Amino acid sequence: MIIAKAEKTIYAAALLAAALIGGNLALAQAHAQTAPANVAAKQNVTLASMVQIERDEVDAKGKTVTKLFTPNDVSVVPGDKLIFTLSYKNIGSTPAANFVATNPMPGPVTFTSANEDWAEVSVDGGKNWGKLVSLTVNEKSSPAPAEGNSETVAQTTFRSARASDVTHVRWVFPQDIKAGKSGTLSFRGSVK
Repeated sequence: MIIAKAEKTIYAAALLAAALIGGNLALAQAHAQTAPANVAAKQNVTLASMVQIERDEVDAKGKTVTKLFTPNDVSVVPGDKLIFTLSYKNIGSTPAANFVATNPMPGPVTFTSANEDWAEVSVDGGKNWGKLVSLTVNEKSSPAPAEGNSETVAQTTFRSARASDVTHVRWVFPQDIKAGKSGTLSFRGSVK
């Protein structure tokens, strides 16, 4: 499939914007979390997002090596594998309690996996959360006639959620983030 240069630029711009927006949304949610009533300390956790394209290339010796690129380094095309990394650091002098970081899935990206086994996903825009294997999606189906009646009744059917249904990734920190502590969170996706 040949993709016009303008479309490649749109993919790269969308991925860069998604990385920046995702970090800002995670930051906004982190600050919205409240500590216990007797603690008035503000959550002082900074977040930064980055997206990388992962590609396999053959080196001069004929060996396949995996390389990482930024969207500015290469043309982003459908099928590219992506790594989204969210870096966090508590710049405050007190632990950050009840910290939650949430990243929306960029529109042109299909979720693949999260690096941390404690990450959760949503398939309904952030209303419900859990492991992908435990979530379901309401399938739209055509109305069917009610038994013994000429009126139609909407049929509700559910199916197991798929990676392509994921709308958000979230990390609910099980412990406080100590003052000065930093780390990274990541998830993978592919360009649609």
